[in-house]
Amino acid sequence: MLSANVLVLVCVAYVAILFGVAWLGDRRAREGKVGWLRSPLVYTLSISIYCTSWTFYGSVGLAARSGLEFTTIYLGPTLVFIGWWWLLRKLLRIGRSQRITSIADLISSRYGKSASLAVLVTVIAVMGTTPYISLQLQSIALSFQALTGAVSQSETAFLAACGLAVFTILFGTRSLDANERHHGVVAAIALEALVKLGALLAVGVFVTFGIASGFGDVFEQTPEGLIEASKVFDARWTAMLFLSATAIICLPRQFQVTVVENVDEKHLATASWMFPLYLLLMTLFVLPIAIIGLNTFPAGANPDMFVLTLPLQAGREDLAMLAFIGGFSSATSMVIVATIAISTMVSNHIIMPLALVLYPQGTEPKGDLRGLLLMSRRIAILAIMFLGYLYFELTGGSNALASIGLIAFAGIAQVLPSLLLGLFWRGATKAGALAGLIAGFTLWVYTLALPSFEGAFLMSEAFLRDGPFGIGWLRPQALMGVEGSDPLVYSLIWSVGLNLLLFCTVSLFTKQFPLERLQAALFVDVFHSSTEESHRYIQRSAATEDLFALAQRILGMGSARRLFAEIARGQGQSGVMPRPTDAFIARLERELAGSVGAASAHAMVSRVVGAEDVSLTELIEIADETQRLIETSRQLSEKSSELEKTLNQLRDANDRLRTLDAQKDEFLSQISHELRTPMTSVRSFSEILLGEDEPTSDEAKQFIAIIHSESLRLTRLLDELLDLSRLESGTASMPTEPLDPSAEVEAVVASMAPLFDEEGVKITVGDLPRDVLVMANSDRLRQVLINLLTNAVKYNDSDQPAISVEARARRRRFEVDVIDNGGGVSRDEAELIFEKFARGVRSRNEQGAGLGLPISRAIMQSMGGDLTVEFKTGGASFFRLSIGRHRGAV
Repeated sequence: MLSANVLVLVCVAYVAILFGVAWLGDRRAREGKVGWLRSPLVYTLSISIYCTSWTFYGSVGLAARSGLEFTTIYLGPTLVFIGWWWLLRKLLRIGRSQRITSIADLISSRYGKSASLAVLVTVIAVMGTTPYISLQLQSIALSFQALTGAVSQSETAFLAACGLAVFTILFGTRSLDANERHHGVVAAIALEALVKLGALLAVGVFVTFGIASGFGDVFEQTPEGLIEASKVFDARWTAMLFLSATAIICLPRQFQVTVVENVDEKHLATASWMFPLYLLLMTLFVLPIAIIGLNTFPAGANPDMFVLTLPLQAGREDLAMLAFIGGFSSATSMVIVATIAISTMVSNHIIMPLALVLYPQGTEPKGDLRGLLLMSRRIAILAIMFLGYLYFELTGGSNALASIGLIAFAGIAQVLPSLLLGLFWRGATKAGALAGLIAGFTLWVYTLALPSFEGAFLMSEAFLRDGPFGIGWLRPQALMGVEGSDPLVYSLIWSVGLNLLLFCTVSLFTKQFPLERLQAALFVDVFHSSTEESHRYIQRSAATEDLFALAQRILGMGSARRLFAEIARGQGQSGVMPRPTDAFIARLERELAGSVGAASAHAMVSRVVGAEDVSLTELIEIADETQRLIETSRQLSEKSSELEKTLNQLRDANDRLRTLDAQKDEFLSQISHELRTPMTSVRSFSEILLGEDEPTSDEAKQFIAIIHSESLRLTRLLDELLDLSRLESGTASMPTEPLDPSAEVEAVVASMAPLFDEEGVKITVGDLPRDVLVMANSDRLRQVLINLLTNAVKYNDSDQPAISVEARARRRRFEVDVIDNGGGVSRDEAELIFEKFARGVRSRNEQGAGLGLPISRAIMQSMGGDLTVEFKTGGASFFRLSIGRHRGAV
């Protein structure tokens, strides 16, 4: 056991580090130095807030109880980030354009900035998050007890709640940000993500390779029945997969870090692969820890604490301390972000609307609303933390907390139909969203949340067994006489199913009011619609001074003055007060929405500017018609672009066919010429030998020598054609092996020394790389090198011919440059000389058939390399041979 005082000091020191990181992040943000704060790595690590103590400790416990069922917790988010990134991208774009502050704000804004929807989603979020906060407090208390032997969990949970509340208030409600971003908190959360990952991996490595002898040894000890195929892909597996995928989108804390805290939409590209990788690392040792724990401890031991108790059992108190810090990080990060998100929702959608009710209609709110908002959020944080602690006191240690994670997921899943369909279906209405949410949330409470207390809270055992007033078909687990074997699956089907049914049905039979239709168009077509353009249909007016008074009470004097001055400059005004146009009022409302939410911002602006013009409905219809015309135009434009692209491809193909036809004719002409010349010589001298006038013996020998030479020339030409054909078709046999290319270069240069001496050519070989291997065929590689050097000698028209050979080893390639001081080839000839029978302008008719370079390039390409003509800065050309390096190269 560890000393309680030591553990407390470690916790205090760790929290102090988090304070330091958060303080530094806030300071750099205020100074505009947000470089690393806006990195995709920090953004991705902040998303790991998904991994709470329920996943840090509970995944091992779930694996010990249900085998592979724990993987669904991680597979759901992985599928969303890999396969549904387009949905996340749409959420990010909407969040930026509409200045969304929370998931309640998103739902409210989509359905006409409805205050009632915002309140309902906030209530669902509070009820679903409070027990989850209680679970984090209990995990801290349980882990503290496991390490110190302390009996009282209540005091530990209370101190943890107080400390987390102070931290959240200090760095989550320091000021009102126009976009509700908390750079310091996000930086601290990113640090905690690394800590909990490192802690879990450290314990996993120790258990797998310290206690056991590796993964093979671990899985040989797997208890019978722990990993069963029948437990995979069944109804509960599917339900948990659905809930975890839903949670990564709909949980208030996940929405906060994924959408609200995002500073760059491009960061999603990194998160789409890095976050799944993070989840994979978190799951890597879950099953080994569970298996070794089951084999180490007696039956009845708490598997949720295996991450802590296994290192303690092995005498590794230092590792147990690290595991405690990892679990502490998992719990604290979740509580901090969740309370920030929930307090923002409570402040914007409950406190602020209540404050507005206190003022008579037609008057503007007075007083410092910034102070009211900040104070309300701080009070909300304390209240939420108190509710979590109270829930812990009432139910701590009961079986209800063991599955509270999935219960909370099922509760927040009620938001999914309104959210998902609202993003893609214009016809979704506020009435449908309200009906679906109320029905789904009520059924979740009735069929899952309250029954999870097993008769200890509100619902008695008799109620659960016999139904209300003894009505059996109303039993929570047997509605309409239909019973379910798994409470989670049963409740999910009933609650989400009825939610979706009512949402669609009511939406089909109800109409949208004007602002709701406008918001629907903005959300569904967020990638094509312009918020500024859409708001031109709303006719509103107000005094600029009244709008400034409202803005400075929410944004502060400095921020309001800068905003108004910016808009005035955009209007071409010389002062700091812009004209109160519709676009300006819409812009101001969006800016206020970043601090108080869309519904409250709309209500506050409406009190100052009055109601919209009565012709708004007709104007919205015009907007819808315009949008349809824009969409039709876009589709026609896409079709036109596709047709133009196809036409260009047909033109290119036709040009290519003509070129090939011309090349075919030229090829036939050239090969006829090449064959005719030696054949003519063979025929002529054969006829002389067969003629009536017998030649002398010397003449006969000369004629026979000519016939033999021309026959060899024909044979060589046919061999080259056959070789080139096989190389181009890929049928040539060319075994390759690792070889030293520098040694090949040296061998070729040495073998050609007599030719260089005979022709008076100066050859220079630069420093050749050593310890480099390539995969090549030695004979073929030498054939190419000999051909290049021979050409450099044959076609060199310099008075003092010189050739230099330079080689270098790139990261993945080995290159050899053959450079001569002759005339070289022009850029126009660069590709032509690789065509069959083509020769450069410096060649003479007797200098070969023009097949050497095509064969050389084909050889290099067959070995995975290439042969090209390169040009220096001054325009001089040279040949470059390149080939891939062997993996075994140094």
